[in-house]
Amino acid sequence: MTNKIKILTFLTISFFSILSFSNEVKEGVLRTPDDRFENLENYPFKPNYMMIDGLRIHYLDEGPRNADPIILFHGEPTWSYLFRKMVPVLTEAGYRVVVPDMVGFGKSDKFESKYDYSYRHHVEVMKELVERLDLRNATHFGQDWGGLVGLRVVAEMPDRFSQVIVSNTGMVAGEGIRAWLTQRMVELTVWWNGPITFEELKTAAQEALNSESPSNSDGISMFTKWIAHSYYSENMDIVGIIETFGGLNLSEGEKRAYEAPYPSGKYKAGAHVWPYLIPTQLNENEKYWKEVYEKWDKPFLVAFGGEERITIRMKDDFLNRIPKPTVITLGGAGHFVQEEVGPELAQIMINFIEGKEVTDLVQ
Repeated sequence: MTNKIKILTFLTISFFSILSFSNEVKEGVLRTPDDRFENLENYPFKPNYMMIDGLRIHYLDEGPRNADPIILFHGEPTWSYLFRKMVPVLTEAGYRVVVPDMVGFGKSDKFESKYDYSYRHHVEVMKELVERLDLRNATHFGQDWGGLVGLRVVAEMPDRFSQVIVSNTGMVAGEGIRAWLTQRMVELTVWWNGPITFEELKTAAQEALNSESPSNSDGISMFTKWIAHSYYSENMDIVGIIETFGGLNLSEGEKRAYEAPYPSGKYKAGAHVWPYLIPTQLNENEKYWKEVYEKWDKPFLVAFGGEERITIRMKDDFLNRIPKPTVITLGGAGHFVQEEVGPELAQIMINFIEGKEVTDLVQ
């Protein structure tokens, strides 16, 4: 009896130790107060949390736990709220839907310093989440930075994924001295540009986004100014970025939701540095292109927005390097396809997973 009491006491202490640990925030880390997320427009989902590398990571886990999972990876500067229009369609079709918030975004913990973020760390955290949830026979969906991270997750644990779906994203790659020079050139250009105001960025973005066929120089100008603006910014205009690059007119409730993770500028270090991290894994990405994606023998759907300008040149990598991808266009949708055609995209995903024919979305 005494041993049973000791065991029960140990388990009780361990349980509450785990609880208290999950509520602790380590030095250099910020946690958005829960009341910032109360009564968000069209976001009724139950939060789930997992401690990874001393950080509390938030994720949605909707639908039957024993169903085939669909993992939705968000990008810059959004969070799981971006998928609110897609989740119900996918769960109603019988799928388990997992939507993590990346480190620095949404309800997940945030490093206070931008120097604590890395591309590699984002990948490792998402891999840990997939492994600990033991997700198998999964479908990947990634948009924007969600693809840059998610495609690496798939490449490093391909046996857990049965198909890949990408939209308005890429996995930027390079080799050897060329990769090194690319990263140095980005760093030099950001330094040369110095702080870029939001209005300067908006002007460059509109020139590229409003063009029927933006030139390489238009795209490079917008991209480098975007990196410089975000890197030097102390309080990024999250809503302004989403509306400008997405061509969107968000409701007041939607604006509040996208700003909810950030009580002040110091919570936005992850958003400030993410664009700057893009060229930091070029050699590694090239390795996985060659070892995994150029030999990919499972279903792969490329579904870019018809009005996408930001990542459109990355689409060629999928067309040229993936063996026999399925390729469709999402009507008049721009960068944030989840906002513009979320339910329709979700149904296309269901059809693709079920082996049905998928065609261009016409609006």
